[in-house]
Amino acid sequence: MSRRVYTIGHSNRSLENFLFILKLLKVDLLVDVRRFPTSSKYPHFKREVLEEAVEKEGIRYIWLGEELGGFREISYEEYVKTKDFERALDHLILTISQANNPAIMCSEMLWFKCHRRFISDELVRRGWEVIHVIDSDKRYRHKLKVRG
Repeated sequence: MSRRVYTIGHSNRSLENFLFILKLLKVDLLVDVRRFPTSSKYPHFKREVLEEAVEKEGIRYIWLGEELGGFREISYEEYVKTKDFERALDHLILTISQANNPAIMCSEMLWFKCHRRFISDELVRRGWEVIHVIDSDKRYRHKLKVRG
């Protein structure tokens, strides 16, 4: 059976709008894959603040940015080919498998400008349906990029 996972970027959203979208989708687990889970411009997306806010809404929060975040010594495209990434992806899959409606979050609104695109490719290859959330009424199913 195929499983579904959402991806979402906080971008410049208000905390209220972000929580509204998560509740609309009935998200019960939010996996943060930001390498540095903070925002000076949007302090409501600082890890501690966000974690408290989502948990008040009954949504479990977990940070996997150390394992899956961007900003690496090598490109993310190269990182995907490593054993470390393989272990991190296995951990992610184990984690999201325990939720009914998991979501993976980062900063960028658009997944194709974010390392979530690489994570999404690997999840699709493993039988997951990945839905990218742009707004409450705008979502896209992830399609694998054809390798040339």
